[in-house]
Amino acid sequence: MDAWEAIVLGIVQGFTEFLPVSSSGHLELGKAILGDTSLPEESLLFTVVLHFATALSTVVVFRRDVVTIVSGLLKFKWNEETQFTGKIVLSMIPAVVIGVLFEEELEAFFGGNIAFVGAMLIVTAILLWLADRAKNTGKKVSFSNAFIIGVAQAVAMLPGISRSGATISTSVLLGNDKSKAARFSFLMVVPLIFGKIAKDLLSGELTSESTNFTTLGLGFIAAFVCGLIACTWMISLVRNSKLKYFAVYCVIVGIAAIAVSFVS
Repeated sequence: MDAWEAIVLGIVQGFTEFLPVSSSGHLELGKAILGDTSLPEESLLFTVVLHFATALSTVVVFRRDVVTIVSGLLKFKWNEETQFTGKIVLSMIPAVVIGVLFEEELEAFFGGNIAFVGAMLIVTAILLWLADRAKNTGKKVSFSNAFIIGVAQAVAMLPGISRSGATISTSVLLGNDKSKAARFSFLMVVPLIFGKIAKDLLSGELTSESTNFTTLGLGFIAAFVCGLIACTWMISLVRNSKLKYFAVYCVIVGIAAIAVSFVS
């Protein structure tokens, strides 16, 4: 993988991790367009590095929330921070169960099947359109809501289903405040990403042999910087009901991907 390809894929990951257009789907499309010929282990390592970069950007954007949550937990009381953490943990259960029990089945969807990615992008568009029409409220995410949002996050493990789009849309359709929905959506994925990275590192599936660390570094920086921009921007978009524009985008890209799959 060349340096410019790493930067392009880093930019794609940084923006699409937060914007509701499916980062995994766009990475699959990006690799197909760029003709990524890297070995599976190298490609996996690069993907892990990009996801770490966007997780880190989330922590930076929500650093005050993270400090508040940690401070609340250290009081060892059933306070608001502890409850919020409990909801985060509850939301992680569906994705963890699916990821552990159906890991091989999920990996099969990441084999360059751009027709499937296109179809899932259209599903994402429908969710965004429905969420954009919902009225804003002041309701907080409840424990039952957290589990349902977690199910949406598990479904979003499929390439083409936007994680942020699916979780925020589900939360908003459940009647939650749009800003609180976005905050919960972004914070709930951080433990999962770090957990997945730790699992990959401990499994020995990742290899640094013949790895171009300059390329990895460029990809990391691109994903981190773009992640900072996209995360902040997305919060504003959700609050101001601007998701319909991304719904249109997802439909266009989805149809184009399906069309290309038939002619290629």
